[in-house]
Amino acid sequence: MGLLIPIAASILLILPTTANALYPSDFSLDEAVKTNFHGQDLKGQEFVKYDLSGFDFGDADLSGSYFSVTDARDANLSGANLENVIAYATRFDNADLTDAQLAGADLLKSRFDGAQINGADFTEANLDLAQQKDLCERASGKNSKTGVETFDSLSCAGLSERYLPAKG
Repeated sequence: MGLLIPIAASILLILPTTANALYPSDFSLDEAVKTNFHGQDLKGQEFVKYDLSGFDFGDADLSGSYFSVTDARDANLSGANLENVIAYATRFDNADLTDAQLAGADLLKSRFDGAQINGADFTEANLDLAQQKDLCERASGKNSKTGVETFDSLSCAGLSERYLPAKG
């Protein structure tokens, strides 16, 4: 039995990791290159505890990607494809999400304080109710690719019907 533990540990060390995650230490390029991902294909990437504040992801394809406890404040995500992303506890404060596609995205515990959402498509996205209400207050425009109105994609019209304030 004592022989199995060292063998198992050796096997674990040899096996290659299949995770497609990006961590802060992954980039050793100069600052300008490391923050510019404009128009790039980044489908299915994982951004775990990453500081993406100020990064340029404009027109990038991030569909199916995973963001966890990530800071994307002041990031440029205009025109980005964020369909079916999971962005748990991610900060999009003051980010530019103009014309972004977030259909089917799971955005629970994420914040969008001050984010520009003109033309963003949130069709069937999962949002915390407080964030959904906040986004509905400033929802405007139509997504140029999907033709969907931001207000409609957030289901803002039926929001007050579903929301019951706590009685005190």
